[in-house]
Amino acid sequence: MTIYERALDFVADGAVVGLGSGRASTEFIKLVGARVRAGLRVRGVPTSQKSAELARSLGIPLVSLEEGMPLALTVDGADEVDPQLNLIKGYGRALVREKIVAAASRLLVILVGAGKTVPALGSHGKLPVEVVPFALPLCRARLTELGLRPVAYEVDGKPFVSDNGNAILDCGVDPISDPAALETRILAIPGVVGTGLFLGMADVVLFGDDEFQLKEEKRRGATGR
Repeated sequence: MTIYERALDFVADGAVVGLGSGRASTEFIKLVGARVRAGLRVRGVPTSQKSAELARSLGIPLVSLEEGMPLALTVDGADEVDPQLNLIKGYGRALVREKIVAAASRLLVILVGAGKTVPALGSHGKLPVEVVPFALPLCRARLTELGLRPVAYEVDGKPFVSDNGNAILDCGVDPISDPAALETRILAIPGVVGTGLFLGMADVVLFGDDEFQLKEEKRRGATGR
């Protein structure tokens, strides 16, 4: 059983499901589409335009966040997972919508492959932060004052624009000793919309790859929201 197949076990008939973004989420959405064609009744709330386009192409009915709340669950990927199941997400540039949809869900199931487990968040050296374009100069200066190394994410030499119309600053980081404190300091900067730190949000993390499930871990005390 793959981690994508195991994630399907959490999806009940009639559920509203948050559809994550990125490679792992794409594989899960494809399986959901196959189940929908076989008769499963679900509705999806996508976390990005790409996920929405894929879901529509597979015949998965979509609803707005307002129509879907509270979602039964969200299934998404992550870029880093620490021993407490805290996450860094956002390398796929959908971090703000991913966090909103996850927070609106009773259960957050995370799918991760090899190389995503870390002893401390920030071990891969990057933390995405989404900011209002007008605030870029201020956010760069304030993030630098915090000891981070912000660089505007670009595509083909042009500034990247998120689905929310914002810019992304990839902040160079060392392993983060106190993620909660750093999150508070970053969010206090005017113009910051959100960060890639997902702390205390994951309820279940499925570790594996395309061939098999390696292990499954639940956050201590997690009962959904």
